[in-house]
Amino acid sequence: MRDFIFYFKVGWAHILSSDATDHIYFITSLAIIYTFLDWKKVLVLVTAFTIGHAITLYLSALDLFRFNIEWVEFAIPCTIVVTAATNLFLRPELKTKGVLQYLMALVFGLVHGMGYANYIRMMLSKNQDLLWSLFSFNVGLEMGQILVVLLVLSMQWGLEKYKVIHARLLTRIVSSLILIVSMLLAIERYQALDL
Repeated sequence: MRDFIFYFKVGWAHILSSDATDHIYFITSLAIIYTFLDWKKVLVLVTAFTIGHAITLYLSALDLFRFNIEWVEFAIPCTIVVTAATNLFLRPELKTKGVLQYLMALVFGLVHGMGYANYIRMMLSKNQDLLWSLFSFNVGLEMGQILVVLLVLSMQWGLEKYKVIHARLLTRIVSSLILIVSMLLAIERYQALDL
């Protein structure tokens, strides 16, 4: 149980720490086009992201894959750029079909998992149960992501209920801001690449 609590806290901190802004931007981009009425769709989206994240962490912990961390750090904001841009240009299709967004969440979860893979590999000791530790980490991660989603949906509900801003306009503003910030981050990380 001690290992579960330890890795749960690591997963929770991974999404809610000040170093996890890219993760928060991504989850916010996924959730902002939905309302509380769509909570099942949002939960499936977040879980698809966690599954992708978990697959990469598992393969990395087994030392089956190694990633160039500089390219991964560049790819992460690119996933946010694509998600935010998709919100701006394909919002109606996403809300009705959703398959594209589920697939994006899964694939982009693989990419985000690569950013944490080296750290997790070093953290896991040889005598620990790999599956239990990764399960605990991902439960903590999922709970942290659900908290972010609840905050996003609550903000959206409150602002629309009190007629501060319409949900569609809020989606455009939030997605545009995240798009700009993530593009700047991607440019900065691209410039840091050793080409």
